[in-house]
Amino acid sequence: MTQTIAPRVRTLVLLILAVAGALLAGAAPASAHAALTGSDPAQGAVVDTAPTQVSLTFSEPVAVGDDSVRVLDPKGERVDKGVPANPGGTTYGVRLVSGLPDGTYTVAYQVVSADSHPVAGAFTFSIGAPSETTVSVSAQGSDDGLVGWLYGFGRYVSYAGFVVLAGGAAFVLACWAPGARVRAVQRLVVSGWLALTAATLGLLMLRGSYTTSGKIGDVFDLELLGDVLQTKTGAALVSRLLLLAAAALFIAVLFGAYARTADGGAPDHAAEGDGGSDGEGDGGEPDKRDLTFGLALGGTVVAAGLAASWAMSEHASQGLQAGVAMPVDVVHLLAVAAWLGGLTALLVALYRAPVETPVGRDAVRRFSRLAFGSVVTLAVTGVYQSWRQLGSWSAFTDTRYGQLLLVKIALVAVMVAVAFLSRRWTQRLADARVSLASEEAARSEGAERAEEEKQPAGAAPAEASGTSAVSEAVEASKASDAERAEAGHDSVRAAQLARQRAATEAARQKRLRDADPNRFGLRRSVLAEAGVAVVLLAVTTVLTQTEPGRTEQDAKAATASSASASTTGQGSGAVSLTMPFDTGGANGKGVVSVDLDPAQAGDNALHVYVEGPDGTPVDVPEVKIALTLAAQDIGPLPVAPDHVTTGHWSASKVQIPMAGDWKVEVTVRTSDIDQVTVSKNAQIG
Repeated sequence: MTQTIAPRVRTLVLLILAVAGALLAGAAPASAHAALTGSDPAQGAVVDTAPTQVSLTFSEPVAVGDDSVRVLDPKGERVDKGVPANPGGTTYGVRLVSGLPDGTYTVAYQVVSADSHPVAGAFTFSIGAPSETTVSVSAQGSDDGLVGWLYGFGRYVSYAGFVVLAGGAAFVLACWAPGARVRAVQRLVVSGWLALTAATLGLLMLRGSYTTSGKIGDVFDLELLGDVLQTKTGAALVSRLLLLAAAALFIAVLFGAYARTADGGAPDHAAEGDGGSDGEGDGGEPDKRDLTFGLALGGTVVAAGLAASWAMSEHASQGLQAGVAMPVDVVHLLAVAAWLGGLTALLVALYRAPVETPVGRDAVRRFSRLAFGSVVTLAVTGVYQSWRQLGSWSAFTDTRYGQLLLVKIALVAVMVAVAFLSRRWTQRLADARVSLASEEAARSEGAERAEEEKQPAGAAPAEASGTSAVSEAVEASKASDAERAEAGHDSVRAAQLARQRAATEAARQKRLRDADPNRFGLRRSVLAEAGVAVVLLAVTTVLTQTEPGRTEQDAKAATASSASASTTGQGSGAVSLTMPFDTGGANGKGVVSVDLDPAQAGDNALHVYVEGPDGTPVDVPEVKIALTLAAQDIGPLPVAPDHVTTGHWSASKVQIPMAGDWKVEVTVRTSDIDQVTVSKNAQIG
């Protein structure tokens, strides 16, 4: 029976990896977590006069660079100038060159959302009338292609490494102390540490290209790496590496000093279930208790810190109730690790633990309690996270995030059902062990009586085991081998016999491990549970790369509202006023532009731009604004904008008390004695 297990296990593992790969490949990396909710000019709009700037509004704050927003004329030439500015909130604007001719213009943007994911897109607007355009903006963003795939794979490996590292260590400390001496379990936990460390380094190197060009050649660009280190995501990755150094020390103590105390001087073959020891030594020893407590406390702190490196840079750090969502996310990740990582360690122990240190009923029961607590924690934290990310029942079916969440819930339900079967096998395993022990005792007693009856008077008593003849033959063979080796004859043959005996002993141990049908059933159910866990982890990784349902629905609502306002003519949007000026002195000529957004009663953002005759931004000693509503005898209301950069002044929360035809006066001073006041009227509200 055992000869057919390995091919089946390999087949199942390959199937699981294929499904996980399909899920990862099916994740649309471009579906990030900030959405474009509006623009001025609006998408597809036709404006009568050329605007002085293009403004983009997103669902959350984003990071912009020099080329984050590009405006291209019908021939594909760039007509934007300067670095995109953020006057406040989630609106970002880029200035346009003056004197733009009629035609269709393309706006392409590529920014990074506050929860670390790149956002790219494009739209068009027209001046005067639509025209043909030669611009063809690629739909592929920086997170598509090879770099995007590698980054997504790195995220999956980092989650898997954390789960195996934290969950495997928790399984040893909380459920099965003798596992600290089992090489297969040691290799599992160390492999988790190596996977998480390698994935974190890879993500750090890929991050710059992932959020900018998307080119594989930029992965080793040290300038991009320096920029990444100054971002929130870069800081989180570096913090994770530092915590992994502490995790390495934890692993060394766990499989060093703790493994020695886990032995406790007791025989390796101590009876399972005897006082719940599972082969452990005296659990009441003060040194062991202190070491266990210290490892548990230190391991929890390190694991929580590693989990926080995700929470501080992804979904939980942005949006609704971020102060509550981040610790909830940490607890959620720890529960996932305890359940799935502990399950992986249990699977390895069931298949690879030596017969001298078997996994008994008590260890499985302790893990069952740990898994139950983890599932309850996942349910509570998952409900909160679902409400926070979805916001409505309809988002379950109307958004991709909600659909993936339904798949995740279904997989969790399957895992819980399989875990219930595992509990039944555990109980049968305990019953079978009692029955087998009784049968073995009866067989031993019968064998002893039979040997006593067969032996002649004065003969030495036989061994109290059914395998005495085999033991004597093995001892005789050993003696014969030793004599030949001492005599110097046939040393090669002696080495071959030694290897054969070692192989025979290994095969015997494997047969003993696989003989119990109940243990075989437990292994199969745990293997199935672990297979579902791999797919569940893949779906979770995809969820972290998918735009939350709440954000997606809000963006759709904002887009629909903007389109409706544009169609009915009820929305006013921002107002841009351009006025030439001449102070009469040297270098006294130029153009001043005033932008008011949203040009409604209440708070408004005001921007002032001063350009020379050639269209380049210039600084002047002073710019003042005054607003007057003559029909209601209001004003002039003074506004003193702050200098932002060359040729740019701004003021936030400019209060306009009511709608009407307001006169906007701009005073420009170019020297100590040269100044002029120009004005235009603007319809507010």
